[in-house]
Amino acid sequence: MSAAGEMVAVERLTRRYGEVVAVEEVSFRVERGEMFGLIGPDGAGKTTTLRVILGLLAPHGGTVRTCGLDPIRRGAELSHRIGYLSQRFSLYGDLSVDENIAFFAAIHGVSGWQPRRDELLDRLRMTPFRERLADRLSGGMKQKLALACTLVHTPELLVMDEPTTGVDPVSRRDFWRILTQLQREGLTILLTTPYLDEAERCQRVALMDHGRLLTADTPEALRAGGQGAGQALVEILATPRERARQLLAARPEVADIEAFGERLHVTLRGVDPGAAHDASSRIAADLAAAGIEVQAARPVAPSLEDIFIAKLRAGGGGGDAAGAPPIETAEVTP
Repeated sequence: MSAAGEMVAVERLTRRYGEVVAVEEVSFRVERGEMFGLIGPDGAGKTTTLRVILGLLAPHGGTVRTCGLDPIRRGAELSHRIGYLSQRFSLYGDLSVDENIAFFAAIHGVSGWQPRRDELLDRLRMTPFRERLADRLSGGMKQKLALACTLVHTPELLVMDEPTTGVDPVSRRDFWRILTQLQREGLTILLTTPYLDEAERCQRVALMDHGRLLTADTPEALRAGGQGAGQALVEILATPRERARQLLAARPEVADIEAFGERLHVTLRGVDPGAAHDASSRIAADLAAAGIEVQAARPVAPSLEDIFIAKLRAGGGGGDAAGAPPIETAEVTP
């Protein structure tokens, strides 16, 4: 059995594909009942890490325990205790919603599965569509059906690889409402996502890039520790934006500038966060004097995306926000 409360234990995991190191000495723990997110851009090593945890790939170094089991040696036993929702979960388009769930119940050897099916369809608000063929469902409904098929055998651990990629914003919000309910009822959830607003929903997150673990903590702790000593962050909304960026980059107190949509997040060196309001006012006045229209200039707390970009840069993962995971915070707000 695993240590008390521990569902996943990854210790110095390394996995290669030929000469390419996909995951390099990654370590983290997932506690029972928590929602844990592996966050990072494409190529970060998230999916490879999940596949080793599930026993689909063998590690080339380090150790992994999933539900207290060696996922390679005891994969058959582990399959009854976990549910896996991949990026391309295989539904059968010529089967109805009911028939798909029945099929996956049979695969897992679940007897008396009908009450569980009815419960899941009701929770997912899919009962009216139970006779509809899977091919005739919308993208969001297909993903909810995939979740029902994954949960029909009542797993202890739900593992998901970018479950909402390509799903419309309304369905994405609904999907996260369901996941939050499941987690509150005691289900342990381990997921990967490129969306940092989804990471905010997790109890803890691990930031990954190029196969390495950059940091792991709660979103709150990451944000609290994200502002360096003697630094302040201000948000600027100005037109034209690129001209404003050029003028800001020439200021000696500006350490970094990142674009978030139409807004610029400007990190100021040698400025105490308590003096950030005065600093932002001075910057706004100077931009206006240069012919820039400033709609807003205010101090802000660093977001999880600010933290991630800073970690990527510190780790040599790139220097442009365009390469960072997208953020769509408003889309999943209940």
